[in-house]
Amino acid sequence: MTRSLDDFLVVAKALSSDLRVSLLKELLKGPKNITEISAIFGIPPSTVAINVKKLEDAGLIRTELVPGTRGTQKVCAAVLGRIVVDIYSPPKEQGNHALVEMPVGHFFEACVTPTCGMLSSRSIIGEIDDPASFFEPERTEAGLIWFRKGYLEYRFPKRVPNGAAITNLELSMEICSEAPLHNPNWPSDITLSINGIEVGTWTSPGDFGGERGLLTPSWWGTGNTQFGLLKTWRVTQHGAFIDGRQISDVDIESLRLDDHPYVAVRLEVKEDALNDGGLNLFGRGFGNYDTDITMRLDYDR
Repeated sequence: MTRSLDDFLVVAKALSSDLRVSLLKELLKGPKNITEISAIFGIPPSTVAINVKKLEDAGLIRTELVPGTRGTQKVCAAVLGRIVVDIYSPPKEQGNHALVEMPVGHFFEACVTPTCGMLSSRSIIGEIDDPASFFEPERTEAGLIWFRKGYLEYRFPKRVPNGAAITNLELSMEICSEAPLHNPNWPSDITLSINGIEVGTWTSPGDFGGERGLLTPSWWGTGNTQFGLLKTWRVTQHGAFIDGRQISDVDIESLRLDDHPYVAVRLEVKEDALNDGGLNLFGRGFGNYDTDITMRLDYDR
């Protein structure tokens, strides 16, 4: 579960006791009633009840009254085994803007070379290392896509009023390189183009595995790619940026966004890339961020 920093203060207070930490670990093994917990830790049932209440108030466990041999008994069960804290709380949005979330499997066009493949939350889509699989109907269910060279192109709807002037375009996605199995030292030059205009290239440092991504399904082994890095590309009136660092002089006017009712977005590892380490693209249900490819358009009426 992901918690805000304010919510986590309650959790942190609940886990500030060694006893409550031990109690939670015990409940992660399976549900237990108050009497069983009392016997395990050698403490009075009243002490157990007090500490159970603090864990319950923090949302870490749940309790339920069930019939017992003598009346009812309170059974305790853990509900959380992992907590992610979102420290940054973005300010409230100002001005006119439109958001579109594009599932990674909803690409308009694909041209890829092995190694390549796609996964849904349940299974492999088509065949691994077969580019023909990228045209299977099930591709729309993909949550993880990878290829060594080539590109994927998406067409985003342009959700702005007629006559509005787009002042800022932002794209965010979870991506990394594509190495055999995984390799954190495997650079790859990943190029973003919009409406056929090359915006800039980001060099991914590697392909990350060895430990499970927060969202990656358990059936996809940790020896394989597990998660990427969340990157944000932005094109403004002053140039193109990635995570706030300018990567080119391409500005919003250069993209000719008025020429089409859609915005064409291409992610590519070029044939002549200096670092041709491939690309992994993560969608919902995979990696460390529960997100698709997100496009934001800011505009003036």
